[in-house]
Amino acid sequence: MNSPIMIACAHGTSSDIGGAEVNGLRAGISALRPGLDVRESYVDVQDPDLVDVMAGLPEGEAAVVVPLLLSVGYHTKVDIARAVGSRANSLASAPLGPDPRLAEVLDQRLREAGITADDAVVLAAAGSSNPDAAVSVQEVAAHLRKLRGNRIVPAYGAAEKPSVPDAVAALRAEYPGGEGKGRVIIASYLLAHGFFHDQLAKAGADVVAEPLLPSDVLAQVALDRYDHAVAGHTAPQAGAPSDTAPQPEAPPETAPRAAAPAAAPASAAAETEAAEAPAGPAQKRSLPGIVKRFVTKYFPR
Repeated sequence: MNSPIMIACAHGTSSDIGGAEVNGLRAGISALRPGLDVRESYVDVQDPDLVDVMAGLPEGEAAVVVPLLLSVGYHTKVDIARAVGSRANSLASAPLGPDPRLAEVLDQRLREAGITADDAVVLAAAGSSNPDAAVSVQEVAAHLRKLRGNRIVPAYGAAEKPSVPDAVAALRAEYPGGEGKGRVIIASYLLAHGFFHDQLAKAGADVVAEPLLPSDVLAQVALDRYDHAVAGHTAPQAGAPSDTAPQPEAPPETAPRAAAPAAAPASAAAETEAAEAPAGPAQKRSLPGIVKRFVTKYFPR
């Protein structure tokens, strides 16, 4: 029996560096599991869009969407859940975080950035209107505290508080920086380079560590999420998402077809670690393509 197709679904980015890092993650997954059909998809900014990838899968083939995201949020609970619910023999795994191995990568990035025992750390996540996302960041912070004796303060790029600049400012009096004095270092709890990581340089910290990618560890975490989803659904029901993944806020099968789709929260662009500013000219979708994607996503046949 063939293994289900893995749809490695990222947010999407207008950063060439970030895009290459996410592509490298998919390549790392394939290297660890030769023969597994790993497909590219995105929920925003880039193509191929997840909805289109799902629609183009061979009929009858099982598929598992693995969110290349660090926490639950709008994209997992709505975009991915709806895409999975629109197709038989499809399910979604949990996102990559939280996971103790991600804290180990953060620790490695901090060491690469030259952290000392006198420094304080702001653990910078993208932020989400979903409270479960903040809980997962706190869990990763707890794992990181087991690895490091530094003071560690979670902060967010949007939606949650404290913001990253506010967290840096609050620590500055105790950690003034300079020679022989404690500094404020930002640990970038983001998947890859992109809009949010670029904003961290403006937060006033002494040092900003690199994001999680590139790292072979994340490829293994993604495969573990895939395997767990497959093991829990040896015989997937038609259109049923995995019980390891968040359920849609308004499942298509229970919402009236004529009803307008629920509006995304104001912070939807900040729901994931790779949320980006508008794509450049080469990445913008045409108006007919946007309309087609909207209708397909929110009014599935």
